[in-house]
Amino acid sequence: MGVFTRLKDIITSNLNAMLDAAEDPDKLIRLMIQEMEDTLVEVKANCAGAIAARKRAERGVASAEAAIGVWEERARLAIEKGREDLAREAIRERRRLEELCKAHAQEASGCNEVVARYKEDIDAVEAKLTDARQRHRLLVERHRRARNHERTRGVIERVTRYDAVTKFDQLEQRIERMEAASEISPDLQKPSLEEAFAVLKESDAIEEELERLRSQPRRPTAP
Repeated sequence: MGVFTRLKDIITSNLNAMLDAAEDPDKLIRLMIQEMEDTLVEVKANCAGAIAARKRAERGVASAEAAIGVWEERARLAIEKGREDLAREAIRERRRLEELCKAHAQEASGCNEVVARYKEDIDAVEAKLTDARQRHRLLVERHRRARNHERTRGVIERVTRYDAVTKFDQLEQRIERMEAASEISPDLQKPSLEEAFAVLKESDAIEEELERLRSQPRRPTAP
């Protein structure tokens, strides 16, 4: 993956969206920060290389321009001395140097464009790094609160499920029955004194009736 492509992916990434899907947001953000730091080092090194190349090209332009002036003077001198053959050679060398100077100038211009792009990318990554470092703690804290809220909500949902509520109601009803039974008067749980004597009288009456029946002679049965 090229440097500019990777930079674009990092700069346009949505930290909040990635955080929502992260199992360990703190680790994820640290990895993102580390990636941006590594990229920043790489881009700065490339930018330094482009700057060095531009300086070499600029030195080439200056050297070629100086040499062009020298061969221009030599060509004039050769013509003055009647050495047109040498003048022709001097002109050829001057033209070669002019082409070389033009090539160096084009290289320097291209390096300027590359350096400008690198500096824009450096500024963008540094701004993103500053933002990520500032938001790191806040984002992790938000995620922690969200996870705690999610766990709490899960506990509440389990407690309030139908089965749990039903068992709780049954236990409450059982306790209410036990409380009601404990509040009943002991006197109401056994027969009263009047009822006890009434039972005795009824037993005596039954025994008397039984004895009377026993003492009566038996009636003869019909033939």
